[in-house]
Amino acid sequence: MVGLKHRAFAALVLLALLLPLPALAVTVEKVVSPKGVEAWLVQDHANPIISVEIAFKGGAALDPAPKSGLAEMTAGLLDEGAGPYDSQTFQQKLEDLVITLNFDAGRDSLRGHLKTLTTNRDTAFDLLRLSLTQPRFDKEPVERIRGQILSGLMRESQDPNSVAARRWFQTVFAGHAYAQSPHGTIETVKTIQVGDLRWYSHGQLARDRLTIGVVGDITPAELAQVLDTTFGALPAAGMADTIGDTAAKATGGVTVIEKDNPQTVAVFGVPGIKRDDPDWYAAYVTNYILGGGGFSSRLTEEVREKRGLAYSVYSYLMPQRHAGLILGGVATENSRFAESIRLIRAEFQRMRDQGPTEKELTDAKTYLNGSFPLQQDSTTAIAGLLVQIQVDHLGIDFLDRRNAMIDAVTLEDAKRAAVRLLDPAALTIVAVGRPAGM
Repeated sequence: MVGLKHRAFAALVLLALLLPLPALAVTVEKVVSPKGVEAWLVQDHANPIISVEIAFKGGAALDPAPKSGLAEMTAGLLDEGAGPYDSQTFQQKLEDLVITLNFDAGRDSLRGHLKTLTTNRDTAFDLLRLSLTQPRFDKEPVERIRGQILSGLMRESQDPNSVAARRWFQTVFAGHAYAQSPHGTIETVKTIQVGDLRWYSHGQLARDRLTIGVVGDITPAELAQVLDTTFGALPAAGMADTIGDTAAKATGGVTVIEKDNPQTVAVFGVPGIKRDDPDWYAAYVTNYILGGGGFSSRLTEEVREKRGLAYSVYSYLMPQRHAGLILGGVATENSRFAESIRLIRAEFQRMRDQGPTEKELTDAKTYLNGSFPLQQDSTTAIAGLLVQIQVDHLGIDFLDRRNAMIDAVTLEDAKRAAVRLLDPAALTIVAVGRPAGM
């Protein structure tokens, strides 16, 4: 009976952690600990839950080329045993206390995600501390995580979307760290040793690279205390970041990787802008109209709705730390692929020549502002947003200003951004399949 009660309680707790919260009236506070560790906090005492998002800038872009995939493998092992706890014991403590703790790595950062009930706060933060400062990298979890990554790479090698994306980045960022996939390669992942994992964690998980967002049932005074106990033991500074800014090379060509599929899958894109560019909001609204607005976008209307050439066609802005992109994708029958690409290029040209209509601009701004609160429906989502605002240097009052900056975009702004960014001759396309006429 006791076991049944325990399991029932755990199930209710898990449900409380997973259910979305209503959109919050968000007030962001800066909290600085006595040792100088800074976090942005949104207090929410309606539920006994705390969510934490952390980011260490650098990420997979800092992987040595012969060890590409190192950041991802390190991230996968940080919660696989730390301090006095081996992998099984560490994971069991997380499960018993319904604590979510995991890490992942992208090109520009290694991120951590923590979610806990308030009653388990001290233990949760201590497990986070151990994972960052005393990861074990024991043999069994190292080989298990390596095996999982290698299996993923094998699957990726057969997935047309992954193959196209990997080649696209290799093409437009040749000679730059962004040309490397964060996942690495089968060859490089096989060479990663425990010494490499320790080198990465000791050199990159440092306070000068750290950004923190916290949301939930915790006060500024309580947070200041746990910031020091959790992150105070990290090195003050990491190894030098030698990655420089770059621009995607606008090759304007089509690369075909032949594969016997009934469809051709393609990734296409042009150089874009970074998040701090003055044209960001104009580009954001303009891209929504072009290919970011789902069924309301021009690309979907012309390629899918009018002609039935593809189930999905889209574009989006991808601001990275060292470069900006406008990326898109489409999948269509081999025999009609050339027609899809012709239409995509034509829509880039039409937007560049004419810009959006007044109605399109108004509708886009209404949707982008109206849908934004839906991104704040959980403590986890808001914690991630707090980190991204800091990473992008948008200011602690960004949430108060964001909608007004979108509303301020004029037709002239949108047309200027389209002329600057949407050159169909610059579209670099990588296609996987057997497209006819290409």
